[in-house]
Amino acid sequence: MKPRERRPNQEFAREKSEFDQRVLDIRRTARVVAGGRRFSFRATVVIGNRNGKIGLGLGKGTDVATAVEKAVNQARGSIIVVPLNERKTIPYPVRAKYSAARVLLKPGTEGQGLIAGGPIRIIADLGGIRDLTGKILSRTVNKLNNARATMEALKQLKTSVRPTPPQGVDSK
Repeated sequence: MKPRERRPNQEFAREKSEFDQRVLDIRRTARVVAGGRRFSFRATVVIGNRNGKIGLGLGKGTDVATAVEKAVNQARGSIIVVPLNERKTIPYPVRAKYSAARVLLKPGTEGQGLIAGGPIRIIADLGGIRDLTGKILSRTVNKLNNARATMEALKQLKTSVRPTPPQGVDSK
């Protein structure tokens, strides 16, 4: 018998992605079938390159690894570009709502850091935002909806200059 040859480690190494990823939430879901309950997993993943590109994905699978992989693939397809200014913060305050979740994002002063909790902090960190004040205004603790509201807020940012309101509309 001849000894088995070992494969070089390069074949097993995955290519390094330009995006970092963080698992935001993992939930076990169940459906009732004839023989009892059948379990699956739902993973929420945020990816970002720490330079203004962020994506949010949701994946479902029979095990956690499959769900996370599907979520990462979905996040790659939903990448948005956040217009950051030279201080690596958002240019102006913005509010957004998704379902029951409402968030407020305000630019921070230089050196302030990320003052935000939960999904806002993770998304801002992976997006490369250094100084930010974020607040979840709603009472919902649903991480997925809070993350989606944060993404909606970041989608509203168009340029590094605050947009002017339409004529005849009172800005508050």
